[in-house]
Amino acid sequence: MKVDVLLGLQWGDEGKGKVIDVLTPNYDVIARFQGGPNAGHTLEFDGKKFVLHTIPSGIFQGDKINIIGNGVVIDPIVLKNEIEKLEKAGYDLSQKLVISKKAHLILPTHRLIDAAQEAQKGDAKIGSTLKGIGPTYADKISRTGLRVGDLLHNFTEKYAKKIADHTRLLDQMGFSYSLDGLEDEWMEATKTLLRFQLIDSEHVVNELIADNKRILAEGAQGTMLDIEFGSYPFVTSSNTVSAGVCTGLGVPPTQIGEVYGIMKAYCTRVGSGPFPTELFNEEGEEMRKKGNEFGSTTGRARRCGWIDLVALKYAIMINGVTQLIMMKSDVLDQFDVIKACVGYKIDGEEYDYFPYEINTNLEPMYVELPGWKTDMSKMQKESQFPQAFNDYLDFLEDELEVPIRIVSVGPDREQTILRYINE
Repeated sequence: MKVDVLLGLQWGDEGKGKVIDVLTPNYDVIARFQGGPNAGHTLEFDGKKFVLHTIPSGIFQGDKINIIGNGVVIDPIVLKNEIEKLEKAGYDLSQKLVISKKAHLILPTHRLIDAAQEAQKGDAKIGSTLKGIGPTYADKISRTGLRVGDLLHNFTEKYAKKIADHTRLLDQMGFSYSLDGLEDEWMEATKTLLRFQLIDSEHVVNELIADNKRILAEGAQGTMLDIEFGSYPFVTSSNTVSAGVCTGLGVPPTQIGEVYGIMKAYCTRVGSGPFPTELFNEEGEEMRKKGNEFGSTTGRARRCGWIDLVALKYAIMINGVTQLIMMKSDVLDQFDVIKACVGYKIDGEEYDYFPYEINTNLEPMYVELPGWKTDMSKMQKESQFPQAFNDYLDFLEDELEVPIRIVSVGPDREQTILRYINE
């Protein structure tokens, strides 16, 4: 049984948590393969709302195995708080959650270095969440990081050496900081990690594949934030694309199955960086208000704009997407005209593909379609869709050349409509 992948195709915040929760009944295992607590997967069901930052989104469904893979970076404090909230809500994670020994640890000083580096950039800020993600991945690449497995072997000595290295760096940067209380809280939080089974995740995952277990790999952020293929340098520090499953879980490329690509019916972005279809008018504000577009991790207002098919085609190509999932369709219910970007004009030259760089000299080229002006939030099946919305779906499928299999019309688990169910 091959590993299916679910990931975002835009700049993150596409609604991955909800979709994974909906798909989980079809799988035995849910595995996170990259990212850290800069991600926030929101799930709403039975009148409850949960935001997961590190724990896979399958934790609410039955007896599924949930794996935090080696490609993830873990802040023990964030994970501890997340676990405690879930346990307080009545969820027993002890038999459901396992953690890779090779996952890297976010130290208290990683957050400080993150803040110091962002401060030094001035107006060229990346828009970091300041969770210490970038510095942790930097230590990983420089082969000086600490991993979950280090908690089991002479950790105090390893930790002290690494903290000393970090404090020297902070002093050299001239950054004012204090570690008072941070280290004690962090060390206490590591005890929570040790409550769970720490595994050699690459072996476990491949054993599960051999046993024909159904595995869904869960991505964080979005394709356009990928360190290699995103809108560099305004990107995250990991591989958010489907190839990241291979390195972040130890899955052979030949064992990748379906690739579910998630997109919104429009587009959003948090933080700095280029955003070709961004709206600075009342339409953008309407999207933000109706879609509750505020970051689940940072609380920052998301920038909103029309759907960008140039970027989406690029993301579909990079990931090998086999099925599309469109979220927040209901947010566009009130618009008379729906726009879709089908090309870029950069310095007078037209592009129908995603170029090396997207900058301020870019002008999006739009196709306009009629809006459906219908409240879709109560709809439960495809036959209830208004014709104008069906026309929008047909247009997108023609442009993207991938079927849109799932449509979401609201935040709740039940507001999810499957298409092509008679095939």
